[in-house]
Amino acid sequence: MTKNIAVVLFNLGGPDSQETIAPFLFNFFMDPNIIRVPKPVRWMLSKYISFTRSRKQAGTAYARLGNKSPLLENTRAQASALSLRLNTDVGVKYSVHVCMRYWHPMADAVAAKVKADNPDQIILLPLYPQFSTTTTWSSFGEWQAAAAKYDLDVPASLICCYPTEGGFIGASAALVREAYDTMKQEAEANDMAAPRILFSAHGLPEDIIEDGDPYQWQCEKTAATVAAATGIENLDWQICYQSRVGPKKWLGPSTEEALKKAATDNVPVIVYPHAFVSEHVETLVEIEEEYREVAKHLGVPLFGRVPTVSVQRAFIDGLANMVRSRIDVAGVGPDVMGRICPSGFGRCCMGQAIEMNGARACDIKAPQMSVGV
Repeated sequence: MTKNIAVVLFNLGGPDSQETIAPFLFNFFMDPNIIRVPKPVRWMLSKYISFTRSRKQAGTAYARLGNKSPLLENTRAQASALSLRLNTDVGVKYSVHVCMRYWHPMADAVAAKVKADNPDQIILLPLYPQFSTTTTWSSFGEWQAAAAKYDLDVPASLICCYPTEGGFIGASAALVREAYDTMKQEAEANDMAAPRILFSAHGLPEDIIEDGDPYQWQCEKTAATVAAATGIENLDWQICYQSRVGPKKWLGPSTEEALKKAATDNVPVIVYPHAFVSEHVETLVEIEEEYREVAKHLGVPLFGRVPTVSVQRAFIDGLANMVRSRIDVAGVGPDVMGRICPSGFGRCCMGQAIEMNGARACDIKAPQMSVGV
């Protein structure tokens, strides 16, 4: 008898037209995992921020991409590649769905589609390698509400993170090594130092980390593992954080600060966005265009960007292997199944979730926020 498995890929989402930039941003900032204040205050802040940013920073950035995000198209390409890889298995039929958090297709519509497929099991796979309450846990909370609405009474499994998963690391290291070798040749031809790799992750306010979110720790684990996997002796690298918003103190050093240091040290730089697996506005505009211009202004000798792992074979193979490992296994856990975060991280996914053998799609508990939602 063929087993029917529904795989749901979580991602952020993005606007699909100029008119949807503001509502996309509103949905983003209304997330209580992002702005942790009571709902009435969050609503007012979200209205203001989405209105102003859609006409300034975000509007300008998306205009460079044709007034829309390429994230849905890129995520669907990953879903298609994963489906092709998985559906070579004997005795199992996989349907792979894309579920976006802040713009369509969102959890409600995707859950209805999954319900119609009548799967034997649902496997939830975030396209966020490193766990954060602001990404994976937020997407999971929305999914759980939709699963309960449609009474998805089937076993479910959430792969909460995979910061050092072999396929992801192997694909990342190969891309970094290729960019490094190319730039090193140019640097040597011009009597420059060897390139420095900047592992640039999306930043978070420090108070979220202080609250027990393991995202920074996992980003650092990924960077160190990729750096080692390149096999480059004495590789010069550092981690940094991009995309600051608002007045709070954010994780550092910022990518701008890392570029200033590279300019002071007179070394070329290659930026690898190791917390992103799909190309979108923060890779194609913020890094490729804005940080390139910053580097040029600061006097960084050479600047390069490593593309995301996207549909690299090793990465897709890694996703497929994680899915296969969860067949007939319910509950929450990373790619290695057991908890990987140190015990001090109280907002670790496994630390928050209620794990149950035979858990249903609507049984694995989503987080309870301490603010009005």
